[in-house]
This record gives sequence, C-alpha cells and structure tokens, in this order.
Amino acid sequence: MTITTPTVRASESNHWYTRDGVPQYTVPSKKDGSPRNTTLRDARTMNLVPSVTTILGVAAKPALTNWLQQQVLLAALTLPRRPDEPEKEYIDRIINDSKEQGRSAADAGTDIHASIQGFYENKPTGKHQESVNACDQAITQHFGYHKWVSERSFAHDLGFGGKCDLFTGNAEGIVADIKTKEFTDPAKVDGYDEHLMQLSAYRVGLGIPKARCANIFVSRNVPDLIVVREWSAEDLDRGWEMFLHLLQFWQLKNSHK
Repeated sequence: MTITTPTVRASESNHWYTRDGVPQYTVPSKKDGSPRNTTLRDARTMNLVPSVTTILGVAAKPALTNWLQQQVLLAALTLPRRPDEPEKEYIDRIINDSKEQGRSAADAGTDIHASIQGFYENKPTGKHQESVNACDQAITQHFGYHKWVSERSFAHDLGFGGKCDLFTGNAEGIVADIKTKEFTDPAKVDGYDEHLMQLSAYRVGLGIPKARCANIFVSRNVPDLIVVREWSAEDLDRGWEMFLHLLQFWQLKNSHK
C-alpha cells in the first residue's frame, strides 16, 4: 500500500518519512526542544522509512565523483601555497575551496528549482522567469496539457519514501523530476541510472507503477534551455529492479526494515 500526503515545507538535510508519508527531516532535541537533523537511531525508534535518494546514496556515482575530483584539481591550480604553510593546512584549504564551488552550484540550482515549483503550486516567486516559462512550455510540448501535482510526499510498504517534483493523478500517470545543471548543448544531456532508479521508485511509491517517467533538465547558464528525457518502459522496469536490490542492501547494511 502507498500513502501520499500534501506538501510539507521543511529542510531536507535528512530524508526520512513516517509510515504515513509525512516528511520527518528533523526531531526536537532533548536539550532545549530545538529541531535537529533526524538520525538513523531516530528512524529506528520512530519506525521511519528512508527516502529514495537516501537509498540511492549507497551506489557509486562515477560522474559526480569525476566532477568533484575536477573541482579539487581546479582549486589546487588557482590557490598558491602560502609561505611556510603546513601541507595539511594547504590541502584542507584546497578541499574547502573546491567544496565552495559545489555549494554555489547547488544554491543556484535550488533557487531555480524553487521558482519552477512555485509556478506549479500557483505561488510564483517572481524569479528566474525565463527558466520557469521555458520549463512549462517544454513539458506541455512533450506531454500535452495536464493538471500537475507538485512536491507530494509518500511512503511505501516496502520501506521507502520520497517527495516527487511533478506527477499527474490520472489512471495512466506521468512522473517528472526536475534537474538543474550547467549545459549549453542539449545533444550532450542525458540521464543516468541514478535518475532512472529514482523515477522508477517514485512511480511505484506514488501508486502509479506504469506511469510514464521523464527527467526535465534545466540549464543553469542558459535560462531558456530545457531538455526533456523520457525513459522507456523497459528502462523503467530495469530501474525498479536495480532500486529494489539497493533497497535490500541498505536495509541489511543498516539493520532497518
């Protein structure tokens, strides 16, 4: 059985959900009741389920690893070593600088994503309007006009949860996940197995296991450039099988079903 819930606004620094599909990203601290990040120990005590993205975290991500390595090398090339600076301090400074590049990219992507989300929730932010309009046009051109549900969370009996960017509630169903990234050539944009597994799990978690699924890639450096990549039914079946194996591995590794 799948349970879905309306949107809940909260920090997603930790991805946990109640069995009713409600996000449980934080819990009150024992010290003063202020919110702190939910931990695996909390999840065991409260019978929470991990998110799809948490499950996918146990799989290697070669493209991401390669990008992170490139950021470290670029930082090393642009940061000269200070006179008499210990090697460890120099290395730490390089790593911190490389992480800053990732944080800046993530912040920019989050801001664009929030504007697109606001459009579909009839709560426009007034920002990134070119990206918002282009995204809506690309989705409508690919799928036709639909009434989209935005940012709906869910939990599934198999022991995972999540929150979907966009889906349609009709019998056939469509599930879409929005990704922001830097690109200028749409021909070079394609989905990875991680994207495939995420969408495969989302459609099962939302109770529409035969839904069409697509990633919507939004360029961070060309505001009106959008690429829609729809996955085939065969790919989605393969993605679900891969996700199931990762789910079982995660549950066994963390002794939490």
